[in-house]
Amino acid sequence: MKLEGVELRRIAMPLVAPFRTSFGTELDREVVLVRVVAADAEGWGECVAMSAPRYSSEYVDAAADVLRRFLVPALLALPDPDVYRAERAFAIFKGHPMAKAALESAVLDVALRESGTSFGAFLGAVQDTVPAGVSVGIMDSVPELLNAVDGYLDEGYLRIKLKIEPGWDVAPVRAVRERYGPELLLQVDANTAYTLADARQLAKLDPFDLLLIEQPLPEHDLAGHASLAQLVRTPICLDESITSAAVAVHAISIGATRIVNIKPGRVGGYLEARRIHDVCAAHGIPVWCGGMLETGIGRAANVALAALPNFTLPGDTSASDRYYTRDITDPFLLEDGHVRVPTGAGLGVEPDPDALDAVTVSTEWLAA
Repeated sequence: MKLEGVELRRIAMPLVAPFRTSFGTELDREVVLVRVVAADAEGWGECVAMSAPRYSSEYVDAAADVLRRFLVPALLALPDPDVYRAERAFAIFKGHPMAKAALESAVLDVALRESGTSFGAFLGAVQDTVPAGVSVGIMDSVPELLNAVDGYLDEGYLRIKLKIEPGWDVAPVRAVRERYGPELLLQVDANTAYTLADARQLAKLDPFDLLLIEQPLPEHDLAGHASLAQLVRTPICLDESITSAAVAVHAISIGATRIVNIKPGRVGGYLEARRIHDVCAAHGIPVWCGGMLETGIGRAANVALAALPNFTLPGDTSASDRYYTRDITDPFLLEDGHVRVPTGAGLGVEPDPDALDAVTVSTEWLAA
């Protein structure tokens, strides 16, 4: 595959409503899109880093910088680039998994488009559709929360995830469980907001029959999660802590997690995401696909990943209109609580030129 160059495109996407978590409130989404151009095709990738280093140490400006100065030059220096050689070339640079994942995804997309293979077929998808859950941010009041959940259930979402933090945990969970009954698939996500000293408080969630508590403690505290798992009945799920397949194996081996949330951007790309899926399957640990407010570019790849066989829980693979009034691709739609896996070559979606231009802040071309 002969590459002609790489485009870095900054876009700004307004959210349909503020999205509040334990580390802040998002009003819009700054995104770096990566376009890899070859002689006969082009591929796209999306960097999921946030505007500020709150979810992780990465942020949009830093991702653009490391792409421009290090990762793209490393890719363009390869005499015969493919996704596996690109992954090895990126590995010499420490950190920056979200930037690496964006460029890896674009390289994989262009190669798959040239071969006529879909993302799902390459990764090993076994489903045509995937069950969709929805993530519900922290609200100002319980009535506001219940109104939001009403709307998502009316739309057909199969699972509700509530963001929690100290002071917003037991009361909202109780209200949702009491209103919708035991049949509702319900889970919570703390985004590292607690410490092991909060174990008694987290144990108060046990009576509500939650699917899981996601990432209650800081990302580096695997030992703390293992201890917490002995103090609460609700299964512990790790998100931010799981940065590679090797870390996943370690976390499983010490009893720190019973479920894993896989986010390709967090782990450096879809190759490593598939490895995590495989090692979790080998250990009998179910996985589900998390979300980072992706546009249709990132959502297409995530939906394909979520169609692998060990993704047995509904993911944050929501419809496009959960976050955006107008997506930059044809929108992903909710159909009987599911989202359809694209079947076209590569990602199976294309950016709409008019929609893309409307949200573009800047572009930069890096020639081979």
